[in-house]
Amino acid sequence: MRLVSGDDFVRLFSLFDVSAFRLETRERYHLAKGEEEPLRRFLAGEPDDMAWMSEWFDLMRQHASHGRTFRRVRVVSRPFSDYVRFSMAVARHSIPTGDQIHYLDRVEAERLNLPHSDWWLFDDERLALLHLDDDDVLLGAEIITDPATVEQHRKWRDLAWEHAIPLEEFVTSGA
Repeated sequence: MRLVSGDDFVRLFSLFDVSAFRLETRERYHLAKGEEEPLRRFLAGEPDDMAWMSEWFDLMRQHASHGRTFRRVRVVSRPFSDYVRFSMAVARHSIPTGDQIHYLDRVEAERLNLPHSDWWLFDDERLALLHLDDDDVLLGAEIITDPATVEQHRKWRDLAWEHAIPLEEFVTSGA
């Protein structure tokens, strides 16, 4: 099995025509270089200008301007961990750029029999199954184009999206 990582992984986000979907199932992810300080500031209640996210925000705006969609469902537990609260704060800046992020309670995800894996689905035809180590560090993505596997992930995507709700509604609903 070959894993795509580094610049090759980053290129996946410019090699699609219509849509990208991500299912995020972990309570935390190892912080990429440059995220440690923003997390520290968040936990200390200090302001953040979000400059460290500018490349992602620019990418979201670019895709949105070309009619491409980015959708994500984050499966989270209650009470929210520090990392989840941090990611929600970042999402409040990312969503206006075109990054559609919805949330699903982990109990509901279990009831729906959603997978525990993290993955991206590009253009409904290319699956990037993420491989992470025990410390939540991304090792790379396994690219899968097998039609049956892709179809199963399309079904899981549709089910997750159908039951997930936007951030502010999720936070205030307590669901």
